[in-house]
Amino acid sequence: MSIADNLKQYKSEVETDGVKLIAVSKTQTNEAILEAYNVGQRIFGENHVQELVDKQAQLPQDIEWHMIGHLQSNKVKYIAPFVSLIHGVDSLKLLQEINKQAAKNKRVIDCLLQIYIAEEETKFGLGYDEAIELLRSEEYEALKNIRIVGLMAIATNTKNEKQITIEFKELQVFFEGLKASFFSKDDTFKEISTGMSADYKLAIEEGSTMVRIGSGIFGKRIIKHFKADVSAN
Repeated sequence: MSIADNLKQYKSEVETDGVKLIAVSKTQTNEAILEAYNVGQRIFGENHVQELVDKQAQLPQDIEWHMIGHLQSNKVKYIAPFVSLIHGVDSLKLLQEINKQAAKNKRVIDCLLQIYIAEEETKFGLGYDEAIELLRSEEYEALKNIRIVGLMAIATNTKNEKQITIEFKELQVFFEGLKASFFSKDDTFKEISTGMSADYKLAIEEGSTMVRIGSGIFGKRIIKHFKADVSAN
């Protein structure tokens, strides 16, 4: 099946439930992204800053770019002028830098707090207690150019669907708790970004509002090396 056919199939499954489909376009060519764009896809997710910067400059300007990978503080400045949503905010330090760069660009940047839910040491994210501590802090209260609109998480990489379901369910309960305690008056706090190609159906059942699909849409990833001028800074 073509990229267009794959995308239409996912859209029919996902968007009928009101869930946003993020096409994960990391390592994909501009031509592949344009094929998805030409059948109506407008939200794309990238993992690497240099690749994101390059593609944003070369592709249609109405694309909504999401930074879904681990983001280092010293690279925020490169995406701050245009990024629509940063998924992987896992520290107060990173949030403060996003706020600083957003202010320089006269923007308010939407962010998701990344929560650690997996039984894997390689995953990033805040623990439940750490997220609450961050939201209670005076340092967070001082940030006026960021907006927390929800949570993001990555489940354990396992075929055990029961375990994945429990992880997603616990995140949804935590989301509802934060909503009641910190964001009860904020209609914008509404996103749960969980679910990828292997587990997106389970994620949607447990409250996900955004799923991140890459290989299911584009096929096997293309290994491509991007210039290192951003990462060198």
